[in-house]
Amino acid sequence: MEEDYSENLELVYDFIIRHGVSILTGIIVLLIGFWIIKRIGKIVVKVMEKRDVNVSLRGFFKSLLCVTLRVLLIITVADMVGIKTTSFIAVLGAAGLGVGLALQGTLTNFAGGVMILLFKPFKVGDLIETQGHLGTVKEIHIFVTILLTFEKKTVIIPNAAVSNGDIINYVTEGIIRVDMDFGISYDSNIKDAKDVLMNILTSHPMVLKDPAPFVGVKALADSSVNLAVRPYTIPDDYWTVYFDVMESGKIALDEAGITIPFPQMDVHMNKVKK
Repeated sequence: MEEDYSENLELVYDFIIRHGVSILTGIIVLLIGFWIIKRIGKIVVKVMEKRDVNVSLRGFFKSLLCVTLRVLLIITVADMVGIKTTSFIAVLGAAGLGVGLALQGTLTNFAGGVMILLFKPFKVGDLIETQGHLGTVKEIHIFVTILLTFEKKTVIIPNAAVSNGDIINYVTEGIIRVDMDFGISYDSNIKDAKDVLMNILTSHPMVLKDPAPFVGVKALADSSVNLAVRPYTIPDDYWTVYFDVMESGKIALDEAGITIPFPQMDVHMNKVKK
């Protein structure tokens, strides 16, 4: 019994002699490494704050960087101590590949979200049109973008579709043109109709003076002369200007005796001789 105990004690002592220095070195490297990684995380956050990177993206990048560095540190320390890490790395790589294939769609949306948050084609509060939807950006997440339409409908769009599709941002320049068409009869005076409509535009408090509003002949249609009415306003006042000018334009044209026609068709009947 005493011989077995002595043998075990010698084995432990031999192990400490052989690996004690490397184990101690590994522990020191591990502690110092964790401290350095923590400092790197704080520095990265400060850099992103200075560059005004999205808050949710800051936290994600910090976590991703710190976790990656810690895994690499642990693998390095394990190799220093003498633990074989080749199999461990192979298993980790295979697991990563499997997870990546399983979450392919999610990762695509994530990549799209990162592109949107980094390059900022739009921000919360912007009026945009994308994927056939027009609305105000309510929230931007890593995987989806949420729009609020004028009908007060919440539209949730995957970021992969947003980042890979067309995006029309109506507020980048701070102004927006309101496109409207008015049809007048061929018997009406074009100049008088243009003056009536221009007077409405110049007297409206929400229509901008610069760029100046415009009224001109757009088309000679089958039943009417179509006038293009193009005032500019700020994005928040778009629909107010649209509805006000449409209503005021109809009333003013009526008062001026200018007819807004409806589609007409002339039918010619020939008498058939028997």
